[in-house]
Amino acid sequence: MNSIYWLIALAVFLVIEIITLGLTTIWFAGGALIAFLLSLIVDNSILEFVVFIIVSFVLLYFTRPIAQKYFNKQRIKTNYESLIGRDGKVIEKIDNFNNTGQVIVNGQEWTARALIDQEIIETGEKVVIREVSGVKLIVEADVEGM
Repeated sequence: MNSIYWLIALAVFLVIEIITLGLTTIWFAGGALIAFLLSLIVDNSILEFVVFIIVSFVLLYFTRPIAQKYFNKQRIKTNYESLIGRDGKVIEKIDNFNNTGQVIVNGQEWTARALIDQEIIETGEKVVIREVSGVKLIVEADVEGM
């Protein structure tokens, strides 16, 4: 009887994987498959569940980094991710203490804060975007571009 439950779990994990296409549940589908095969040999629910957990996490731990490296190679950065590392021009002095600062990047104005709290970046300076926090760019002065 446990075999049916493992087949259902396997199907659910595979359907979720097909819907998301993000390598999220494939590892658990592998664990469910092994638990299903084990359930055909022995009838011990606890052993099957333990094997499911162990196999799933072993697959997750050892194969996910490899899969991410090869499957996400062609992934194109979108939205805010594409801004990190880009240059911008300060159009309003960046001063974290006074909560001021704006940068123009690709023709769009962004609120900006300095990466280092004490740093003040003057209008007209070139900056490099290091992070995006909410709707604010975290920048630092571009010393190479000066």
